[in-house]
Amino acid sequence: MNKIAKPAAEVDPITLQVIRGAFETIAEEMGHVLYRMSFSSIIRESQDLGAGLFDLNFNTLCESESTPMHIGSIPAYLRGIAETLEDGEWREGDVVVHNHPYYGSSHTPDLAIVVPVFLQGRLIGFAGNTAHHVDIGAATPGLIIDVPDVFAEGMLFAGTKLYRGGEPNGAIWNYIRRNSRAAQQLIADIEAQVASARLGARRFVELIERYGEETVFAAANQLMDYAERMMRQKIEAIPDGDYTAEGWLDDDGRNREQRLKVKVTVRVRGDGLEVDLTGSANQTPTAYNVPFEGSTKVAAYAAFRKLLLDTATSESRVPSNEGSFRPIAVTAPLGSIYNPRFPASAEARFTQCNRMIDLIIRALAPVMPETVIAGSSASISFAAYSGVRPSGDYWVFLEVNEGAYGGRPRSDGPDSIDNLMANTRNNPLEDLAMHLPMICDRYELRDDMPAGAGEFRGGIGVVKAQRMLQPGFITHESERHTDAPWGIFGGTEGSVGRCTIRAADGTEREMPSKFSGLAVGEGEVMTYYSPNGGGYGDPLNRPALKVLDDVLDGFCSVERAREFYGVIVDTESETVDMLATEQARDRIRAAR
Repeated sequence: MNKIAKPAAEVDPITLQVIRGAFETIAEEMGHVLYRMSFSSIIRESQDLGAGLFDLNFNTLCESESTPMHIGSIPAYLRGIAETLEDGEWREGDVVVHNHPYYGSSHTPDLAIVVPVFLQGRLIGFAGNTAHHVDIGAATPGLIIDVPDVFAEGMLFAGTKLYRGGEPNGAIWNYIRRNSRAAQQLIADIEAQVASARLGARRFVELIERYGEETVFAAANQLMDYAERMMRQKIEAIPDGDYTAEGWLDDDGRNREQRLKVKVTVRVRGDGLEVDLTGSANQTPTAYNVPFEGSTKVAAYAAFRKLLLDTATSESRVPSNEGSFRPIAVTAPLGSIYNPRFPASAEARFTQCNRMIDLIIRALAPVMPETVIAGSSASISFAAYSGVRPSGDYWVFLEVNEGAYGGRPRSDGPDSIDNLMANTRNNPLEDLAMHLPMICDRYELRDDMPAGAGEFRGGIGVVKAQRMLQPGFITHESERHTDAPWGIFGGTEGSVGRCTIRAADGTEREMPSKFSGLAVGEGEVMTYYSPNGGGYGDPLNRPALKVLDDVLDGFCSVERAREFYGVIVDTESETVDMLATEQARDRIRAAR
């Protein structure tokens, strides 16, 4: 592999900022092209994607503002491509597709498209993106959980060239076309990825032609060094020590009632740290495992970007590049759920990553009280609805449902929003009803269970009910039906999630948090209730008028306001009895 030497001369501050802005603009433009050209709603609407530029050492130079799991994983994809590249050589005009979870991918449905960047006949870097695809031919449509090995997850690509020297590889395109239930969408979405990557490569060359190769790469190295320096400064402010937290996942999608332990130890030493997952559950016999390079490590990086370099709380905005990853080491024993042995399947890996981040936050709470938040839903509701049209063609729809954050040091947890590792958007209901034999019966903030009480309450999750208008299948990956989001500093825990299936005759059954290929009939409804976040701080310190607002908004009952907050609400006059509230709070404090 060619190495890029760091030039001795530093780039002046003005030029450095101009090039930084150019990098960020290129990444954003790549992301916009990808989601605007795509046909499937999971990319077009949810924006389940990532894009960026990379040097010859596979360092991230810039990234789009999209799902952290995607963009943070592309360096691992590039390392996997280096091991598996078809004919072992990059040529100008090549386009590679890659998704093998044992060669760096985040999981199989996330296809990476990588284009080499050449300057005057020399390879100088890469432009790449990843996106989640509707169906890659797995054992069940769209998503898969209960399968025995990685080969049942669908098409596997490792360093495979879609274009060789600018010419399409017809055999591979035909193979893809013949092995997906949603081939038209899959092909169109891959073509959007190719256009995005080619645009990134072209913009990279244009930037170099304007400022010079030495200056651009010197600026890139300075920006990475700056991001590393800022991350190390933040880590150094954390007292040295080992910080541990534990939690439980519901099950592996097959062996019900067998919860899976997640143990996180954060070791802080000086200006570096290690995230150690030793003590977590062994790998599972289903797809409920996590690819180590492409997902486990990326989740750790994302956790500390959020905790230490958040743009809303930092004094300066730190560029999103490889430098922020350098101070962080990740350990997970081979054969564990976070580092499975080949050929274990590993498609359903997201909720484990989100829980890992949630526990990193919990572990550090004693030494970072003004930075951490209470427990979030730290899950995902990823549903695949599918069926066969009268024409004999499959339809497949992927949907990501929102959760909620935990209470924060200065404000309530945000309601009905992707959290921690995820920031995908919801799908417009009109789009669903226009194109698919489904209709949404209910979509609103959850009202059957409360959020965690606290000085700052937990966020409120979502409830969504989708009705099938013809027979079909549902695969659903979610979590946290048994382990409620935790409260902190006197706040109470939130509420667990749940999922039900209601038959056409009105009978309803409780469903486990994850299930694969469930056959459903016309008129059946799946209703998902996401977990509510935990509370932050003593509920008795919450202003009484805020509690009144929650009662009037239907987020808190009169009884709960009295029991947990010590607030006496008169719903007829829509007021608080302040004297009775003061007395009630004194009684609660005395009883503690």
